[in-house]
Amino acid sequence: MTDTPHVRLAQRLAFAVPALLLAGAYISQYGFGLFPCEMCWWQRWPHFAALALALVSTVAPPRRVWIALTALAILVSGAIGAFHAGVEYGWWEGITACAAAAQVGSGDPLDAIMNAPVVRCDHAPWDLFGISLAGWNFLFSAAGGLAILWLLARGRKA
Repeated sequence: MTDTPHVRLAQRLAFAVPALLLAGAYISQYGFGLFPCEMCWWQRWPHFAALALALVSTVAPPRRVWIALTALAILVSGAIGAFHAGVEYGWWEGITACAAAAQVGSGDPLDAIMNAPVVRCDHAPWDLFGISLAGWNFLFSAAGGLAILWLLARGRKA
């Protein structure tokens, strides 16, 4: 059975959404010095999984199942982003100490630990229109994941 245009578009989105959100996270981190807190990392892991699942969808049948699993992984990242945004906005308390891991290179490990930036999860270091990065992750992940599922449902009817 050949894929419909809806399924092909869903697969493209399954690659694009996590890839672009991860690219934005790394550009924020390395380009603008916005180091991730622990909950920021929690949001990245489902996107890594989504990229792997999207890759599997190109070679393993049934393609639609792999794309749907990708959408679910993206939605999980969005849910974590919603929780993190709520912590940043003070709507509820976080569940972590929110300390960044030290970057130990070839230098003195103790010095690296002592000079590691401490990034708090309950403070948004940057926002756009009053929406933090975690909030934007929620919005884009929710919209992307739901769009992928909607396209898969439309592709089934075609």
